[in-house]
Amino acid sequence: MIVPVTGVFAAVLGILLVLLSAHVVKFRLKYKKDIGVTEDRDFQVAVRTHANLVEYAPLGLIMLAIAELNGVASGLIYWTGMALVVGRILHAWGMINGKGEAHKGRALGMVLTWLAILAAAVLLLWNVWHVYG
Repeated sequence: MIVPVTGVFAAVLGILLVLLSAHVVKFRLKYKKDIGVTEDRDFQVAVRTHANLVEYAPLGLIMLAIAELNGVASGLIYWTGMALVVGRILHAWGMINGKGEAHKGRALGMVLTWLAILAAAVLLLWNVWHVYG
């Protein structure tokens, strides 16, 4: 079975990952630093922005894919996935533009990400209860 809705969100997050990776590589080349970071705040923020996406996006996508495979309505998958993707984009934008400090994009992005993961968890639990309960 295919997961077309989740697949689109995975593609968008994959593109974001490549963009954030390139942003990190820019600093690695500038400072000739293969591993770790320097004292440059922008370099540190670039690395944490990339890492934060890697920490949150996979679980959200896995949960969405399982829910979609289990037959959860595609509209629910769509809106949950949109919250995840928009949250991750806003978080990255807020991290980079806020230089790691408080920024509305970062905060809103994190809240949307948490809500998307929570919604996916509820969808999965509801689906299991509905099908097997």
